[in-house]
Amino acid sequence: MLAILGFSMVFVFMFLIMTRRMSALIALMLIPSLFAILSGFGSEIGDMILEGVKELAPTGIMLLFAILYFGIMIDAGLFDPVVNKILKVVKGDPLKIVIGTAILVIIVSLDGDGTTTYMITISAMLPLYTKLKMNPLILTGITMLGGGVMNITPWGGPTARAMSALKLDASQIFVPLIPAMIGGIAFVIFVAYLLGRKERKRLGVIDFEYLSKEQEIAFAEQAATVESVGYKRPKLLWINFLLTITLLVLLIMDVMPLPALFMIAFSIAIMINYPKLEAQKERISSHASNVLAVVSLVFAAGIFTGILSGTKMVDAMANSLVSLVPDALGPHLPVITALTSMPFTFFMSNDAYYFGVLPIIAEAATNYGIDPVEIGRASLIGQPVHLLSPLVPSTYLLVGMAKIDFGQHQRFTLKWAIATAIVMLIISIIVGVISL
Repeated sequence: MLAILGFSMVFVFMFLIMTRRMSALIALMLIPSLFAILSGFGSEIGDMILEGVKELAPTGIMLLFAILYFGIMIDAGLFDPVVNKILKVVKGDPLKIVIGTAILVIIVSLDGDGTTTYMITISAMLPLYTKLKMNPLILTGITMLGGGVMNITPWGGPTARAMSALKLDASQIFVPLIPAMIGGIAFVIFVAYLLGRKERKRLGVIDFEYLSKEQEIAFAEQAATVESVGYKRPKLLWINFLLTITLLVLLIMDVMPLPALFMIAFSIAIMINYPKLEAQKERISSHASNVLAVVSLVFAAGIFTGILSGTKMVDAMANSLVSLVPDALGPHLPVITALTSMPFTFFMSNDAYYFGVLPIIAEAATNYGIDPVEIGRASLIGQPVHLLSPLVPSTYLLVGMAKIDFGQHQRFTLKWAIATAIVMLIISIIVGVISL
């Protein structure tokens, strides 16, 4: 019964937000609360909600100060040279812009952190999409596809969880998947080509008039004289660049928790760029709506995950799906695991899947002579779809920064995410790291 209620809750939730009958924020809070009452857990809802919110609190804090930090960097003009350079390279060609987005995402995603990837990519590319009136869903879709493929690096969350749950190392799980990962990257660039070509056909190639070198120097000198009036800080470009690079290096080195890193970095950034108190208040206020939209969704997602875990619905859903596999299909568990990892990681958190479901599947696979390492590799195939889940906090940052609807983003990206996962699975089977 709990499994039925759990799947029903997820279905109702997805139906309401994808048909735009309810916002994601409200649905994340009301739907799980309603189903918790129907499940007989009415008296325990409060504790479940607080537990779920408590687990996501560090993520919410990190996103809050990360948005403020990169907001200050955008205000100060850190990404302006990047945008201008890309504009000159792509020359107003939507096809080149979309392919450039894919390449940028793949490079930035090497740090293994989706939040940083989204912030840097959207900050750098959204002005181009806006200027050319391109579909912002393409930007968020390509960004998420690239991030989904790169999310299986060993320092990324899912691979680390799979290695921990099955007591394996990166050489056993990740290294054999590198060909599939390369194939996934190639497919994302191919999708970018298809979508970019469609936008080029719709909009055409737009010509931009560029300044001469002398005009650029004059413009820069003029901007410097009015620096105190506007928000741009061209004189502080290299200081802001070094501060951001330092932040990213410390992030990769994992010297301290991400929330602490972004809190300190934001404090330094706003003091350097806007030392006057009134200017600081004004800049923070200008980003308040974006911060509220993203962080409120993160804490609302805490209610959803808290109730899913607290009622044990997530456990019942996992066990019921595993039990549906007939004995005749047992020898094909690696492929089944790869295919089911898409809905599994969509409907539940990575923690729930990799620490709750994966060990059950791996144990069942041993009865058919299948090495658990194959199950571990197969479990990572669904990551491009996982990032579309309403349970992934960074997804709300992505759609919030791009100012698009969450349901629209899901509808646009889902088919491409599934196709990317299928391509990775096919390559894994061909090279023999996942048995058919």
